[in-house]
Amino acid sequence: MSRADLADRASELRRTRTPFVHATVVRAAHPTSAHAGDAALIHADGSIEGFVGGTCAEASVRAQALGVLLSGEPLLLRIRPDAATTPDEPGAVTVTNPCLSGGTLEIFLEPHRPAPRVVVVGSTPVARALAALGGPLGLHVELTDGDSTRPDPEDAALIVASHGRAEEPALEAALRAGVPYVGLVASRTRGSAVLAGLDVSEADRSRVHSPAGLDLGARTAGEIALSILAEMVTERAATVPTPVGVEPLTALDPVCGMTVGVSDSTLQAAYGGHTVHFCCEHCRTAFVAEPARFAG
Repeated sequence: MSRADLADRASELRRTRTPFVHATVVRAAHPTSAHAGDAALIHADGSIEGFVGGTCAEASVRAQALGVLLSGEPLLLRIRPDAATTPDEPGAVTVTNPCLSGGTLEIFLEPHRPAPRVVVVGSTPVARALAALGGPLGLHVELTDGDSTRPDPEDAALIVASHGRAEEPALEAALRAGVPYVGLVASRTRGSAVLAGLDVSEADRSRVHSPAGLDLGARTAGEIALSILAEMVTERAATVPTPVGVEPLTALDPVCGMTVGVSDSTLQAAYGGHTVHFCCEHCRTAFVAEPARFAG
């Protein structure tokens, strides 16, 4: 895959809000098959597009990239064939990969996670102001009508700013989906009437912010939108963030002793009712030939 193709693929993943890690070789000390500038994309399922080294290097990259995708923090990965002599430091980790051909690699892992999605129901001035202000805050704001609203548990918020149009269905859908922030733009009196008509539990009903937004004395559409986003930020800051995906599984290659990330892309073999994982085909072949030697 050429660099241009890889860049196009990365753009496509960002457009479809698909999380991935961009890995770039920043230093290669030969002998090694990778060169500075080589790059790859690592997906949440552990699959890799592109090239940052052979199967041995890929195993180390996969294991670290899955952790990077979970944390959202970039990482400089140093891969050495012998015992690491460089101490780990913030933002960098050194791993020993005895299967390498003898060279060393330094690979920068950059996570790309979709911006938190905020669904705004309505086309009112407040709705448009929310869309305009959300982008600079790192939010992906989608304007929709109530009938086509499809909230997701991973959404950051759903805000109804439709002034009476399709309010109840959108609010009920967001509450049932478990969206963390649900807001209704309405006066206190009308908001109470809307909430009373929702077909949800009292616990869910109490989760709706109505009137939505902090009491900043807002009057204009922009000021109201600002107060709502400020309330959202306050709520999110008080909540323990939910990581993207699940904690990556790792396993020990019984042949070389290397830690590998466990995914559908990881080489494996069955032995004694268990699945054994490997960093490369060489280790897998050695194990299959003499499983008792390595399984103990």
